[in-house]
Amino acid sequence: MSILNDIPILSFILFSPLLGIVVLLALPHNRSNWMKKTVVVATLIPLVLSFWLYSEYDKQQDGSVFDEQQSWADIPLNKETQAAVPSEFKFTLQYELGVDGLSLPLLLLTTIVAAMASLAVIQVKKRWKAFFIWFLLLEIGILGVFLARDLFLFFILFEITLIAMYFLIGIWGYFNRERAANQFLIYNGIGSAIMLIAFVILVNTAGFRMDQIGDQVSFLYSGSYSNIFHNLADSGAWVNLAPEQMGTVNPFLMTHTMQWTLFILLLVAFGIKLPIFPFHTWMLKVHTEAPTAIVMVHSGLLLKMGAYGLLRFGLLLFPEQARAFAIPLAALGVINLLYGALLALRQQEFKLVLAYSSISHMGIVLLGLAAMNEIGLQGAVFQLVSHGLVSALLFLVVGSIYERTGTTDLRELGGLARSMPFVSGVLLTAGLASLGLPGLSGFIGEFLSLLGLFESQRWLSVAAAVGIILTAVYMLRAVLKITFGLQREDYTALKDARLIEAIPMIVLLAFIVLLGCFPSVLTDTTQLGIDGLLDQLLATRAGG
Repeated sequence: MSILNDIPILSFILFSPLLGIVVLLALPHNRSNWMKKTVVVATLIPLVLSFWLYSEYDKQQDGSVFDEQQSWADIPLNKETQAAVPSEFKFTLQYELGVDGLSLPLLLLTTIVAAMASLAVIQVKKRWKAFFIWFLLLEIGILGVFLARDLFLFFILFEITLIAMYFLIGIWGYFNRERAANQFLIYNGIGSAIMLIAFVILVNTAGFRMDQIGDQVSFLYSGSYSNIFHNLADSGAWVNLAPEQMGTVNPFLMTHTMQWTLFILLLVAFGIKLPIFPFHTWMLKVHTEAPTAIVMVHSGLLLKMGAYGLLRFGLLLFPEQARAFAIPLAALGVINLLYGALLALRQQEFKLVLAYSSISHMGIVLLGLAAMNEIGLQGAVFQLVSHGLVSALLFLVVGSIYERTGTTDLRELGGLARSMPFVSGVLLTAGLASLGLPGLSGFIGEFLSLLGLFESQRWLSVAAAVGIILTAVYMLRAVLKITFGLQREDYTALKDARLIEAIPMIVLLAFIVLLGCFPSVLTDTTQLGIDGLLDQLLATRAGG
């Protein structure tokens, strides 16, 4: 038995960056080098712990042994004085963490990208302490989103990422940073409000349960994900019992209309974060105005929170609605894929090319989810991890190019392979991974997603294939323009990547090649989680 079974490994991973924050608060403001080393070490600790967890993860039990649960707070509500037995109503908050085959790969992705992004903070030129503290808080929030198993704990950690990103963009971004930060806050704030409404309704219906200890009966409103999940799936739970079955009014009944309302609310809330067209405009500003380390985290991780939320709360809690909405979901995926690809093809600003590329690639994730079969769902999860690595690498390279040339305009770049052969080689390889070259991670996610969609919705998979072709066109157009072609005279003396830049480039590229050549490293872990999701999607749940 592993030592991890005896320690709260999930809490260690979640809160380990706090050690870095404590050290940063104690350091003098003029010790920038110490601060940079501190933030790197603070991101390496959860990276090592997550690799340890991944290596010890029991793929046959879906990691349930690593669940952690502790009572957080009990809030007493009105007491029933006329009941036959003593009873009380309470709202209970749980500190509940857990991992499974769906969340563990994204947890590992978070620690990898955050650690590599911490090396890119060398480009930060002001207010280092504040930047590093917000950066580590952002990592805690993202880790918590993939670990939380209580709805309100999930919401709080989700909001931490929103607040941290707002300041990181608004203070340390580029020329239009304040406008980008405000758009980010408005769109994501609306999404959070919608998500909170859905969560409150879930807690007050599916989250209601009764506990009896001796003569004392407690009626609990709980945000526990496992409690809500099992109540929705249990035909005998109060949330599924019609009034005539109970012989009285049932205020906890979740009607068919309410189920659809909640599913749509969750789709919109997480669709804004994903983003799903037409909720994408805020993302374009963030991709062009955020500093390198932050846009690496945003593109590589924060977009994945939307897809994970849709998968965890949309498809798993409301499988009937998800199955009925499969064709519209696939249509949204095709729109994302084609719209993003066509707009990327027209851009002269390389950051915008990558921004629209992210929209397009998130369309592939939607296609995998809409397939509603094992192959498609595997492809969706694989695409999330692959795109996280590839987009983080691409924006790291973009940051290096911008630092040396002062531009990312394709019309002003060219011939960089002569003066920056290493950076250009990495850019070319990352571009090939993005367009889905076999042997690199991008191919596996795209292939599985489209193959799964072909089994269930063939006519939409044909339209999606056109988007894959466009991806190759716009990515090769941009990458080849930067690396080859005519070179400006003032670019001939540009220096290639420094060691601190080369290390994260090599690490991210290594994982891209590893997953491309050995996809089972990821798919074996996600298999049991996918099987459980399929059981939900294929089963007929009472109360629908």
